[in-house]
Amino acid sequence: MSDTLKIAFLASETSVAQRAQRHLSAEHGDVSPEEADVIVALGGDGFMLQTLHGTQHLDTPVYGMNCGTVGFLMNEYHEPGLLDRLASAEEEVIHPLKMRAIHEDGTVFEALAINEVSLLRAGPQAAKLRISVDGKVRLEELVCDGALVSTPAGSTAYNYSAHGPILPIGSDVLALTAMSPFRPRRWRGALLPTAAKIRIDVLNPKKRPVMADADSRTAGKVISVEIESSADIHHRILFDPGHGLEERLLREQFV
Repeated sequence: MSDTLKIAFLASETSVAQRAQRHLSAEHGDVSPEEADVIVALGGDGFMLQTLHGTQHLDTPVYGMNCGTVGFLMNEYHEPGLLDRLASAEEEVIHPLKMRAIHEDGTVFEALAINEVSLLRAGPQAAKLRISVDGKVRLEELVCDGALVSTPAGSTAYNYSAHGPILPIGSDVLALTAMSPFRPRRWRGALLPTAAKIRIDVLNPKKRPVMADADSRTAGKVISVEIESSADIHHRILFDPGHGLEERLLREQFV
């Protein structure tokens, strides 16, 4: 990769990331994301998600370097040899989920999620949810603290903390995972094809209010949420050789 490579350096607000941006921009130059051949995101996983959402209208790969506390989507931070690392980087392509949440007043909130769409109880009582897949009710009533639908890329995040499965990046599968399920007692979630259209209805929403969240984009007091993979939108993420998402997902299962 030549020295004429146009790079956009984007950094989180932390002092570590801001300092890294100044150093790297001084050495390699800095252009806007719209002009760049590659975008370098400096921060943690949260900032990486923010960068991917903010640049989804561009067909530009994003290479993350970890300047935060969590870095599953990031490469290790090293200033030397950046051009060589970019030249040898491996690309992963992921598709986000599309969330369509309907509020009590009938208004609609739409958002995209790279990691997961989650429904969470918004009051002291457990949520009661009805789950349908492709127009067919699969679970009449799930009593729980919440439920989420995760992509393979997000399966090691909230989904894993809720005891959901880690999904191989190329599996074309989504994980539907319950959080603290009370009824049915033995229900531990489901694996669904990527093409599935999932609808979750909130039962008794006034007594048991529920909020919905798509990668920190939140809708309060929802009565139903529709979730499906957005195949027409793709994110290109770059990783150092041998450290791509496939390897990371495998490694997470043996720790």
